[in-house]
Amino acid sequence: MREAVTITAGSVIGVGLFTTGSNVVGNLGVEVIFATLLALLVSIYPALLYAEMGAALPYAGGTYQFASLGLGKAVGVLAGWNFIISLVAVTGGEALAFSYYFKTLCLAFDWQIPLSNVAVALIVTIGFIIANVFGVRLTGRLQNGFMFFFWGVAAIWFLTMIQNIELPNFVKSPEFIAKDKDFTFIGAVCMIWWCFAGFEACVAMGEEIRFPKINIPRAMFLAPFVVFCVNALFQWYLIGITPVEKLASLATAEAPYAEAMKAAGILGFPLALLAAGIAFGGDFSTLNASISTTPRYLFTMARDGAMPKIFAKVSRRYQTPYVAVITLGVLTVALIATNSLLYIAELSLFADLFYYVLGILAALGLRKNHPELKRSYKAGATHEFIC
Repeated sequence: MREAVTITAGSVIGVGLFTTGSNVVGNLGVEVIFATLLALLVSIYPALLYAEMGAALPYAGGTYQFASLGLGKAVGVLAGWNFIISLVAVTGGEALAFSYYFKTLCLAFDWQIPLSNVAVALIVTIGFIIANVFGVRLTGRLQNGFMFFFWGVAAIWFLTMIQNIELPNFVKSPEFIAKDKDFTFIGAVCMIWWCFAGFEACVAMGEEIRFPKINIPRAMFLAPFVVFCVNALFQWYLIGITPVEKLASLATAEAPYAEAMKAAGILGFPLALLAAGIAFGGDFSTLNASISTTPRYLFTMARDGAMPKIFAKVSRRYQTPYVAVITLGVLTVALIATNSLLYIAELSLFADLFYYVLGILAALGLRKNHPELKRSYKAGATHEFIC
C-alpha cells in the first residue's frame, strides 16, 4: 500500500508543480487556487475508474490492458503509446527541472557547476535508468526515501516561511492579470491538471504490488487528494512570499520558487533548503517513478505480440524488463537534448488528454463487454469494496 501511494504520488509531484504549474501563478495570481480545485474535480472520477479497472485486472500495462480488453487491441496499443510518450516527456522535463533547482542549491553555497542544464539532466537520468534495471524492490525503497525526504524538508520550509507570508497578497489583484488575454483560465486549468496527470501510475505495476485488489483502489482514492493538497499548499506559499509587483515574472521563470524567494530577499538557508527538497525529493521521486512505470507498458505490449518480442526480455537476476527500460531511457535522453521544458510539457499534456479519454472509454467498455470480471471495487457502487 505504502509503495503504491508513493510511486503514484511521486510520479506526479515534481516537474509540473515546480515549473509550469507554478508559472501559472504568474498569470492568474491568487485565482490559481480555484484552477487547482477544478483540476482536482476533473481528476476524481477517472481515478475511481482506474481503481475499479486496476483491481479487476491487476497486471502490468495499465490502460493498455484495459483498452485492449474493453475496446480492442488496436485501441490498447494507441493508449499504451500515448502513456509512454507522456511519461517519457515527464521524465525529460523532470530531469531538466532537477538541473534548475540543483544549480540554485549550488549557487546558494557559491558553487559554480561547470555543466549545462542538459548535461546535469542527462547524468541523473542515466543514473535512474541503471537503478531501475535492478528491480522494483530497490526503486520502491528509493521512492519511499525520496518522498519522506521531500515531506520532511517541505515541513521545515513551510514553518520557516510563515513569517515571510504577506497576507495582503491574497486580496490584491495585480494589474497585469486583468490585461492578460492570451492565457485563459481554462488554459491555466489544463496546465495545472498536468500536475495531476499520472495519478494512476501504480496500476501499470499491478503484478508487482502486494494485494493489488485492495491496495490499488486505496492508492487511487488517496492520490488525487494528496496531489491537490501539495499543489494548493505550495501555491499558497508562493503567492504569499512573492512581492505583488514581481508576480508576473514567475510566468516565465525556469525555477519559479527560487525566483520568488530571490525577489523577496529570502536567501541563504531557506533558499538552499527549498532547492534541496525539490531537487532531491520532488524531482528525484518523479524521475524514479516515471522511469519505473513506462517500461512495464512496453514490456506488456511486447509480451502480447503488439511490439517486437525483444522488449519483453526480462533480467534473470532482477526480473526487470531491462531492454524496455534502456530503450525508453534512450528516448528520454533524446527529449532532454531539446532543452525545452515548454515543448516537453505541451507534448505530455496532449498525450495525457488522449490517454485518459481512452482510459474512461475502456472502463465503460469493460463494464459492457466483460461484466463477469471480479471487481473488488466498482466506481459509483454503494459500498467501497464489493465482496
